[in-house]
Amino acid sequence: MEERQILLTEDGYKKLEEELAFLKGTKKMQVAERIKIAREFGDISENSEYDEAKNEQALLESKIIEKENTLRLAKVVDDDEVSTRVVGVGAKIKVYDYELKEELEYCLVGAAEVDLDENKISNESPVGKALIGKKKNQDVFVETPGGTAKYKIISIVRQ
Repeated sequence: MEERQILLTEDGYKKLEEELAFLKGTKKMQVAERIKIAREFGDISENSEYDEAKNEQALLESKIIEKENTLRLAKVVDDDEVSTRVVGVGAKIKVYDYELKEELEYCLVGAAEVDLDENKISNESPVGKALIGKKKNQDVFVETPGGTAKYKIISIVRQ
């Protein structure tokens, strides 16, 4: 069975590496210290602080494995290869939303980098799928639960 590649921008890959280093270093030491302190409270069979710290340790290990797997499966999109002629992962796209009558800006990223607060949308999302491969001045139609949204691509630049 072939494993699925995970698309990441160069910034997204670096950010994930930094998060993993924090989890494996600082965070792991903090959790170990919590476990050590909780053990000092005595009988661990009825020690809620110990149970809580061990649960946090298990969750931390799970996050570490998830991030390691993401990095292992990552295909980094080279910034120099991001086209400004057609929409693809790594592009920043400015669109005109006909319904809202305003311009919106999206950064198209792989699913592992989605951050709606920064307008980073996934290439696998309905809007992302609709934008992929489209050109400047092209109208794009997106099927949403609320109906069909219509956008016009105003510009495509590298992030």
